[in-house]
Amino acid sequence: MYIKDLPIYMLRSLIITIIIEVVVALIIGIKNKKYIINIILVNILTNPMVNSISVYFNFYYSIMAGDVSILILEILAFMIEAYIYKLTKVSKYPIKLSLILNISSYLIGLLINYLF
Repeated sequence: MYIKDLPIYMLRSLIITIIIEVVVALIIGIKNKKYIINIILVNILTNPMVNSISVYFNFYYSIMAGDVSILILEILAFMIEAYIYKLTKVSKYPIKLSLILNISSYLIGLLINYLF
């Protein structure tokens, strides 16, 4: 990836993540529009940070540094999202919700990147 492609990469990643997490949230029974908007806003907060920092490490250091950073950043995003879901009462089980949504978007994102 070239640095000039970063904005498109970031936007595509954010949109795909939001779509996946909203669909998974709907599948597991979150129907309240306010909660769905909360999930979208949380991803607008965390996704760009995770992707930009991991791209930085990948680009300026090594692929291995990028892979390690993505793991650490995903754990941090999971924790931040769980905390926000707890504060906003999106679910009785905010940690479980955050874990399900983050694992789903990460694995499906990997699959999408592999296929395309």
